[in-house]
Amino acid sequence: MKRVYFGTDGVRGPYGGSVINENFAARLGLAVARWTGAGGGEVVIGRDTRASGPALEAAIAAGLRAGGLTPVSVGVAPTPAVARAVVTRGASLGVVITASHNPAADNGIKFFAPGGRKLTDAEEAEIEACLPAPEATPVWAGAEAVPRIDAVADYVAALNGRLSAGALRGWRIVADTAHGATCESTPAALRGLGAEVEVIGGAPDGLNINAGVGSEHAEGLAAAVSAAGAKLGVAHDGDGDRCVLCDETGFLLDGDEILAILALDALRRGALPARTLVVTVQSNLGLDAVVNAAGGKVERTDVGDRHVLERMRAVGAQLGGESSGHIIDLSASPTGDGLAAALGVIAIMHASGRPLSALRGELKKFPQGTKNLMVAAKRPLDECFALQREISGLEAELGEAGRVMVRFSGTEPKLRLLAEAGTPEIVSAALERLAAAARQDLDVR
Repeated sequence: MKRVYFGTDGVRGPYGGSVINENFAARLGLAVARWTGAGGGEVVIGRDTRASGPALEAAIAAGLRAGGLTPVSVGVAPTPAVARAVVTRGASLGVVITASHNPAADNGIKFFAPGGRKLTDAEEAEIEACLPAPEATPVWAGAEAVPRIDAVADYVAALNGRLSAGALRGWRIVADTAHGATCESTPAALRGLGAEVEVIGGAPDGLNINAGVGSEHAEGLAAAVSAAGAKLGVAHDGDGDRCVLCDETGFLLDGDEILAILALDALRRGALPARTLVVTVQSNLGLDAVVNAAGGKVERTDVGDRHVLERMRAVGAQLGGESSGHIIDLSASPTGDGLAAALGVIAIMHASGRPLSALRGELKKFPQGTKNLMVAAKRPLDECFALQREISGLEAELGEAGRVMVRFSGTEPKLRLLAEAGTPEIVSAALERLAAAARQDLDVR
């Protein structure tokens, strides 16, 4: 069954549009209640700092109530804190109202099943099949307030338990919280371990989430780390399920470098279940090389952290993630968790006494480049004949010495191009050839 509304990570779009509005949120709340069949079960709702969040929360809560579920709100909280609360409270469902790294004008809704796991494509299609007709929308305006609970303090305490009390005394760390859901939690966690924390992107006003800050705009983090003489910097996206790091020299580490550090340390300690790291097709080929050399193996999935998690469970792996900074460590969190990833690397730095620049140097990346093209419509790729010819030609030329990948974004009107090869010049030329072919098939804006 094909999904209409759900994309790579929940339902997402411009607030006030045809999908992300109060009426649709109420309908979706009723649909997911019908799908669970868990009359009276509790649903934990969290959100990021977007101005549209409270209204969408009230609307989806009304739909959940109309379907016989009991919503409770954790207010502004990182996505992984909501997933944890689903587990610790034995809830029937978790809901996060967020558009992650998207601009403030967007918003979205995503769900967690019991156990804190994300829904599968099939489950999302089943929920869509339960959507009531628009005229049957539950009344949401002026609905009763959603009871509040505190899940963030428990989340921070659980993650901080991975290091000893006061372990970070004398450490200076810069945290960029993207004016988003981690504004309180990440600084509190780092300070709770004794670190001196400088915060940027920590003054949300409902309209500035991700605006020139956070993991998508980490150049400000690099400058702040260098200026402060900090040991490292941590940057999150708007909902806190991903992170990028900055070493003491101002070098930015993406998800592949973070995964390499975590996987190599676990392999050395004999603590990587199945000796397997799970990544997506977008991760750099250098990751395979370094993990294989250390006696491990790499499994690859389609793009999307829930695909990574599904594969991890299938092969018995504990660690996986994406180059974007979605890092899943099942020993710490049931879903992608930016703070857990950062603390995992910090724990390795603390135990080894090595700076982050030395740890990240173990991964030797293949030259890689990406290009994003805004498109008017997402025409099926198998109908983009010029693009398919160019892809086939490049694959034949590169052989095992590189690769190309072309896909549409699951959350934005973008065509994403990726190339890896032996030199930056080959990468650049491959991207230009792909882009030129795409313009023959698509209306590129």
